[in-house]
Amino acid sequence: MVVEIISVGTEILMGNIVNTNAQYLSKRLTHLGLDCHFQTVVGDNPARIKSALDVAYSRADAVIMTGGLGPTKDDLTKEMLIEYFGKRPVVDESVLKFLEERSRARGFDKLSDGMRKQAVVPADSLILYNHHGTAPGCVMERDGNVCILLPGPPHEMQPMFEECCELYLNGKSDRTFVSIIIKCLSKDDAPVSIVGESPVADRLAEILDGINPTVATYAKPDGCIVRITAAAPNHSAALKLLEPTVAACRERIGEQYIRYVKEDD
Repeated sequence: MVVEIISVGTEILMGNIVNTNAQYLSKRLTHLGLDCHFQTVVGDNPARIKSALDVAYSRADAVIMTGGLGPTKDDLTKEMLIEYFGKRPVVDESVLKFLEERSRARGFDKLSDGMRKQAVVPADSLILYNHHGTAPGCVMERDGNVCILLPGPPHEMQPMFEECCELYLNGKSDRTFVSIIIKCLSKDDAPVSIVGESPVADRLAEILDGINPTVATYAKPDGCIVRITAAAPNHSAALKLLEPTVAACRERIGEQYIRYVKEDD
């Protein structure tokens, strides 16, 4: 399964907040053995959200969308998706009861229209209850396309993904990804200047053309990183697949230029 991440929020486009949700989801998808080839950020605009979905489903099987589930007028993601997937909007009584109790606990006799709309969910969908906020998420399917809709605040999105979505997505993958990182010494610490990305890449040469495992270099302020990643049916098989490539990389770079080797988190 190929998954695309769509982050909804004009505040992201304007630079008011950093899109940490995409970073988090990318790492989780990698650990689940799912490919993510594209990430998109779109503002709170129904037409542009629909356009982003059309493009996403032309190249991916599933979309994870975050943001736009709140009580304000510009939180339109869920309503737009209900229409996009041809679902019927229904009131989830469990969510409504929770919102009413929360409102009364805060001294309000009546639930506002904005808060009430958070209890409206798509019929015939998997509803993801929010234990760290108010807006529920959901999983919708149609014609082989999957959309997982999650809240935007990271403290709500992350536990919802871990509690509800990982199990669902794990059934869609038949492999796992494991990465080993080789961290080179910084230029200030190295005995000679071969630790920049270009010199390291030159030493690795054709190893960088591998398909499984893959090898990639990244320039960092404190030294070059070499990431070796293998895909396999399980974690132990991936580690075994990594061993000869990791050994070859270490030999070509030179042990005297390596700070440490560890499995990526």
